[in-house]
Amino acid sequence: METIRLTMAQAIVRFLNNQYIVFDGKEQKFIKGFFTIFGHGNVLGLGQALEQDRGDLEVHQGRNEQGMVHTAIGYAKQKHRRQIYACTSSIGPGAANMVTGAATATANRIPVLLFPGDTYACRQPDPVLQQVEQFHDLTLTTNDAYKAVSKYFDRIYRPEQIMFSLINAMRVLTDPAETGAVTIAIPQDVQGESYDYPISFFNKRIHRIERRIPTEGMINDAFNIIKNKKKPFIICGGGVRYSEAGDALKEFAERFNIPFGETQAGKSTVTWDYPLNMGGIGTTGNLASNVLAKEADLIIGVGTRYTDFTTASKWLFQNPEVEFLNINVASFDACKLDGVKVVADAKTSLEILTIRLQKEKYKSAYTNEIRDIKDKWNNEVNRLFNVKYEDKFIPEIRGHLDDKLEEYKDIQQSSLTQTRVLGVLDDILDDSSIIVGASGSLPGDLQRVWRPKEPDTYHMEYGYSCMGYEVNASLGVKLAQPEREVYAMVGDGSYMMLHSELVTSIQEGAKINILLFDNMEFGCINNLQMSNGMRSFGTEMRHRNDKTGLLDGKLIKIDFAMNAASYGCKTYTVRTEEDLVSAINDAKKQDVSTLIDIKVLPKTMTDGYESFWRVGNAEVAEKESIINATEELKKRIDEARRY
Repeated sequence: METIRLTMAQAIVRFLNNQYIVFDGKEQKFIKGFFTIFGHGNVLGLGQALEQDRGDLEVHQGRNEQGMVHTAIGYAKQKHRRQIYACTSSIGPGAANMVTGAATATANRIPVLLFPGDTYACRQPDPVLQQVEQFHDLTLTTNDAYKAVSKYFDRIYRPEQIMFSLINAMRVLTDPAETGAVTIAIPQDVQGESYDYPISFFNKRIHRIERRIPTEGMINDAFNIIKNKKKPFIICGGGVRYSEAGDALKEFAERFNIPFGETQAGKSTVTWDYPLNMGGIGTTGNLASNVLAKEADLIIGVGTRYTDFTTASKWLFQNPEVEFLNINVASFDACKLDGVKVVADAKTSLEILTIRLQKEKYKSAYTNEIRDIKDKWNNEVNRLFNVKYEDKFIPEIRGHLDDKLEEYKDIQQSSLTQTRVLGVLDDILDDSSIIVGASGSLPGDLQRVWRPKEPDTYHMEYGYSCMGYEVNASLGVKLAQPEREVYAMVGDGSYMMLHSELVTSIQEGAKINILLFDNMEFGCINNLQMSNGMRSFGTEMRHRNDKTGLLDGKLIKIDFAMNAASYGCKTYTVRTEEDLVSAINDAKKQDVSTLIDIKVLPKTMTDGYESFWRVGNAEVAEKESIINATEELKKRIDEARRY
């Protein structure tokens, strides 16, 4: 057997350079490159290997370990999981920082490959710098935290072990049903240890991502449940997008006159103006989708995980005759809500079902309901897009802060409402632009009102709703589609949580645009506490009050434009509609990353529309308003008893 002597780290790099995937007959390289933050736990091992011979791999310098993983997730998601980045960190805090990124990837079923450094396998220098010692178990390290958030985990104690580990890593990363974060912990001494590896281990490997074909029995089950239903409703999940099944979904829906709603991951698989696309569904869904879903006698979930936001905590589906048909590559998801299971590829399944139902001349019983409810919702969106501060007495806009709006207006020197800003952006952003979001009140507004005009232009991480994803993932999206403008829509709270890779975008010349909605609070959580009987507590950006001892003093004023300018961004501060239009038009002309600091009023987001979300209310409290909210919650829970 012909061999080559390499360090374990060098073997990793050479192996990754030769991994390819084939999907629908198209071959491409699977590993695009590495995001790195070097420390003593990886710089002389994996760092040396990348410096010596990185092959075709692109190496990017990260600024925060969590941030660079978010960038890798954004890239893989925008590439429909067909190409990915690997990430490496040092041991200790660097490795711990990547854990949140791993959880974000796994929750969203997005492939990322992580190589955290680890403590010495030989244990001779123990405790090494940044090592956490557990007296009862010396095998535990920081990296054991990855086991809860990775789809595959391994720790390499001998250099030859990396061969089997990498093959298994590719197995998981390229399996649509199993994919997520793959973590291979690499002790810093073993990274530099050598072994005579078989040359054949580094041969070109092609991993086929096959479309799983449904069995005849599955199709029969699906046909039998559909044929007797009068008002089915489809949920378009992220699996439709990754399967590239948008056209198949439209064909299926149109032939049988079946409306569909979108999850956060599924939104923009089909453009907003398609007549049967009712838009966002669930807790942050809109009136059209939620009304039709409540009345449906069959829910056809295609590529959805049925999160609590999609199902409105299992409350949404109110028809006593409702049943569920689930088309999903993952059997775990296909069996949810006790549905009829089609464990197969979304595109293939829809195409086969279309042929079968056509033969029987199936048609839903909908008449004008679909058009009427969509028209009603479009009128409501137009209203929301034009709500201004001067429009008094709008309860969902004015909310609980009527007495404080003037204070915010004075400190912000702005009277912009969040929905009006979104209306302006919807009008002036290029149709091909990609918007990126993840947390706060913006995902709810965007799922409800944003109107994607081209496919794959809505990029939302809401499986983990990870604050700090937006800016960093936008860099990944830009690397995936450099020809498009990319806009991170982010609140002030999430921006302050993490925006490290904004600097990397400057370094790489990969222009991204940050649309920062500054409402001086954690808006959606402030809404949550106050709508459930609490007062505002710890969710507004305020100084401590010497009299009360609480954080209810004066508002904290922050110049986010100045912050981003210090990194080298082109920046703008927006307080009027004219400012906003001017800033967007000028930002389009820039070659460098931009940040637009948009001062908006709190409580000017959307809410309601036949939605519900189960939360953990207090059953004992001094305030009557909290007890009342808890009693109302219990009624909704009783209506949502599903397994």
